[in-house]
Amino acid sequence: MHIMVVGLSHKTAPVEVREKLVFPIQEQGEIFQHLISHDNVAEAVILSTCNRTEIYAVVSDFKKGQDEIVGCLSSFCDLDKSKLLNYLYFKDSENAVCHLFMVTSSLDSMVVGEAQILGQVKEAYKCAFENEATSIIFNKLFRGALSVGKKVRTETGIGENAVSISYAAVQLAKKIFGNLKGHSVFIMGAGEMSELTAQHLLASGVSSVLVTNRTYERAVELAEKFKGKAIKFDDYHNHLQDADIVISSTGAPHHVIHGNVVAKAMQQRKNKPIFFIDIAVPRDVDPEVSDIYNVFLYDIDDLQSVVNTNIVEREREAKRAERIIEKEITKFLSWLNSLEVVPTISVLKKKAEGIRISESDKAFSKLQNLSPKDKNLINALTAGIVNKLLHEPIVRVKESADEKSGYIYTESLRYLFGLDDDESGN
Repeated sequence: MHIMVVGLSHKTAPVEVREKLVFPIQEQGEIFQHLISHDNVAEAVILSTCNRTEIYAVVSDFKKGQDEIVGCLSSFCDLDKSKLLNYLYFKDSENAVCHLFMVTSSLDSMVVGEAQILGQVKEAYKCAFENEATSIIFNKLFRGALSVGKKVRTETGIGENAVSISYAAVQLAKKIFGNLKGHSVFIMGAGEMSELTAQHLLASGVSSVLVTNRTYERAVELAEKFKGKAIKFDDYHNHLQDADIVISSTGAPHHVIHGNVVAKAMQQRKNKPIFFIDIAVPRDVDPEVSDIYNVFLYDIDDLQSVVNTNIVEREREAKRAERIIEKEITKFLSWLNSLEVVPTISVLKKKAEGIRISESDKAFSKLQNLSPKDKNLINALTAGIVNKLLHEPIVRVKESADEKSGYIYTESLRYLFGLDDDESGN
């Protein structure tokens, strides 16, 4: 029995390959049927996001499992098997368990500490469970992985510090305004970074959006996307007073926002704070603007400095997360090892012999006149009864060991005879 992972991610494959291996939740049923139909594959979970596609499986034979899963991926994504192998990674047993816990805790993400992956793993497991592709091992493993992911986010600060330019801008805006609810943003230059920053600001509560761009049609297009208002570029200075936050990235070769324009806007705002996020290179906003009272100006280097500081902090928190993961891996592997046939039979025999000796001793204490010969006879009798009672279950569980679902019989044996309770001291 092996737990294995076959997958690719942003670390091993370019986007043009990753996009071929995207398996939406609603289309995974057919893949599960294909995977579980193999005699070698007992359980499976498919994790498919924009940055990774991974198939987790419980298999009887690692090499066969690897071939079967690669064949399945090749078939469903219409990629040549030999080409696909250039981008795949394979993990077995402890490495596979460790990888899942790292993924769920966002330590393997493109942006360490991002929050989406926990929900994505939860959805992937739910889909596999509903398609009857999971059983004892993956039910235990994935519930444990989700618990670890929540624990990491609760007990560390791994998700608290912004590690992208756009998130850093939002973080700084919150320091200036506190709650962003009800505030307005003015986007000058409708580039990708401006759009992304605006999205994060809106998600944080910003209520109204103004957009201007040298190409007015592009301003209209972006304004519609954000349910905002488009402004003619030459008329931007007449609307600056309406903005609490200004994101500027026009691509102009010189400053487009000057001190006199901002000073006038501040008079009209009655000196209410205004926050400029200048992500243009060359800079759009004249640096002297920052000398005006209640004007806060951050350029791309300021934001990058915040990001770099936060990356260091997240790396520190990642070390704490790894210690949490190590403990949980040890606990899971200890449970997994208990499903092996030989240790289970050993524990079962030990428990039965303990009960036999204990009950025999109780009887001997009440039968004071028994000779040593009589005691030996009773011991032989009780030992024979115990051995005969256990013989059939032991033979059956040994026979099932090589079946793809053999561990289910082992786990049932442990459950029915309370072997895990005994080992935990209960």
